Amino acid sequence: MDETGRPLRVLLWPANPALAVRLGLERDIEVVASAMGRPAVALVESVEGIREVREEAPECAVLLAVGSARPGLRDAALAAGASGLVLRDAPVRDLARSLHAASRGEPATDPTLDTP
Repeated sequence: MDETGRPLRVLLWPANPALAVRLGLERDIEVVASAMGRPAVALVESVEGIREVREEAPECAVLLAVGSARPGLRDAALAAGASGLVLRDAPVRDLARSLHAASRGEPATDPTLDTP
């Protein structure tokens, strides 16, 4: 829940129905379909997606979901405006913790991906 007691609004960019269902089972997360849903944080799958979400919803924190660390990816994501990187196949509870941290302006990079 956010500071008002409402579920954290999360945007998946692009849409990922399977992940939406998994995240939607968390009582403190509400997956929204677009930036019109006023998400607090977005989970994107590309550096280009970071830029797109930042243009559509500049107040929204953005996390990049990746399969593994690659040289230069963290720096590129942060330069594009991401709040951090997470493993796309991480347990849902870990993703939820990272989404909440990013929504509060806290660092939200999975330690295994924190390489330059």
